Order: sequence, then structure tokens, then C-alpha cells
Amino acid sequence: MTGALKSTYAGKSVLVTGHTGFKGVWLTAWLARMGAKVSGLALAPQTPFYDAVRLDGDCSPVIGDIRERRLVADVFTAYSPEIVFHMAAQSLVGASYDDPAGTFETNLLGTVNVMEAARHCKSVRALVMVTTDKVYRNTGSTGSDGGYREGDPLGGNDAYSASKACAEISAHAYRRAFFEPAGVALATARAGNVIGGGDWAARRLVPDFVRAIETGRPLVIRRPDAVRPWQFVLEPLRGYLELGRALLEANGEASSAFNFGPDMADAIAVRDLAAKIVRAWGAGEVVEKPETADFHEERILFLDAGKAAAVLGWKPRLDVDAALRRTVAWYKGYADNPGKARDLILSEIDAYDV
Repeated sequence: MTGALKSTYAGKSVLVTGHTGFKGVWLTAWLARMGAKVSGLALAPQTPFYDAVRLDGDCSPVIGDIRERRLVADVFTAYSPEIVFHMAAQSLVGASYDDPAGTFETNLLGTVNVMEAARHCKSVRALVMVTTDKVYRNTGSTGSDGGYREGDPLGGNDAYSASKACAEISAHAYRRAFFEPAGVALATARAGNVIGGGDWAARRLVPDFVRAIETGRPLVIRRPDAVRPWQFVLEPLRGYLELGRALLEANGEASSAFNFGPDMADAIAVRDLAAKIVRAWGAGEVVEKPETADFHEERILFLDAGKAAAVLGWKPRLDVDAALRRTVAWYKGYADNPGKARDLILSEIDAYDV
């Protein structure tokens, strides 16, 4: 285990919202591995991942909705967290077209509920509020000087992006109006498309490929030219943990927004990532069927993570090919023996966290 991170989180009371989701499972397992006392608040698992990893023994789980203000407050009262990682969200662009109001309720008002509970909980010292790379006002360009920086304008051309931009603005307001005067540190974390074992969500490239392999069908991609900053799941999570450590250590520069993204070379088109997945797996077929989208998604996204490097010492460790090799190995290992899902995730954390 990384000494600095383990010494920070061992014995700490940590609340993870969204602990049953893809990134939430990985973060909860990592925190528990470091000896943290983890509590979780999330909806019931939507995929098999949480139950397969058997996380109930590693955390105190509460199944519920962050839109329920009283429930959120009760969780803070019950577990007295010192630091909060807020990841619970409606996280799909497509779903935000199906239910825009619900997306805003979860991503904006749910975030407000978490901050309200935190500001009335005396044990809380720090909050890491996770948003997305899609919070930036996207014009289809690469942003400022090769990637969007934390000071670039926020915006959103769809309900998901706009709801997350609103969450950023609300977090800034709570930080300035309530948390800073009380000596509580708050930061927001913006990351893009993550890949890794255990993701079974719909409308995501790697899970769609795994399902295609299982059914003997080709992977159909409909937005082959879309460019995204792909990174291994543990990369941004290490960023969140480093950010949380800086907040707990009262690093004044840390109470702000941070991008966590891969090197520019790993921001590649969907068609290129699909081809790399096929090579990494050693099988599979990709079929391009470009079509008029039934919802709007920006074509190009790049992030500049220079601030995270300068303030936190965070830089990506794995390129996209290494990320895919680890991801493919996880899915193949799970297919061979689903009962080893927990061993697979813990061994991956140990191999990465050196």
C-alpha cells in the first residue's frame, strides 16, 4: 500500500455515496484495504458487481436515495464521517434525455442534500465532490491550450452535463458560504471515461464489448469518431484519494476544482479504442454503424490535468493499452470463475497501489 495514503485513511471514518456503483465499488474496496472505517449510501446495486465483490463485510451499507434529505442527514448522524467522497449520481447522458428532471434532482439537489447534512455534522473535516469532465462549456474544440482547465467556463448542452455543472456551482457556493468559515475543506473532482473490470452498465463501450463476446455478436459502435479521455478506473480514484489527503492535511490549494485525466495521447476516438479492445482480448469483431443520434453528445473532450500534478503530485501511471490489458484480464478471470470477483479486485488494487 502507498504509505502516505494508508497512513491518512487507516482508522478514518469515511462515507462513500454511490458505493454500489462501478467506481464506488472500487473506491470502497480500496479504502477498506487501507483500514478505513467505510460507510456507504447508495441505491440498490444495478449490476452484479457489488454483490460479486461481497463488499457488505467491508463497509456499513445504507441503501437509499440521496434525494431523500432526511435519510442523508440520518446517515451522517449514524456514522459521523470525517471525510466524504460524494459519487452518487445519475451518470448517463442518454438517461438524462429520458428523465431530465430526475437527473437534476439527483445530481444537483442530491448534492445539496449531502452538503447540507455535512455542514450540520461536526465530525466532517473534508468533502470530495465528484462531478465529470462534461461540466465544461463544450464548443467542440479542445478547450484552452490542448485541454479544458479548471478555470474554463462551465456549461452543458444536455441535462446530465448541465446538472453536473450546477452541482459544481452549488459546491463552490457551499464552500465559500458555509464550509470555509467553519474550517471544513471541500473540493470537486472532474474525471472522464474510465475503464476497468466489473463495469456492466448499459451504453458503455467496454461492457458492450464483453456482452458482444459472450453472445458471439459483433460490437456495434454508432459514434466511432467521438474522442474521449480514457483511463483505468484506479487512476482517477487515486486522484480522489490524494485530493482527500490534501484536504485533511489543510492544503489550502486543494480546496478547489481538479481535473483527473490521462495523457493527451490516450484521448482517442471510440473506433480506435474498440480496435485496441479486440487486440487485447484476442477475439471479437467491431461494426461501425454511424447514425443520427437519438440524443446529443459532444464529439470531443480533452482535459488538462496539470493542476493535479502541480498541487497533488498526481499523474497517470498507465496508458490506455495497459489499462485495457488489466481490464481484459479482469473480465476473463471473472468469466472463468465468478466466485473470484473479490480476489480479482483486491489483487488489482494491490498490484496498482505499490
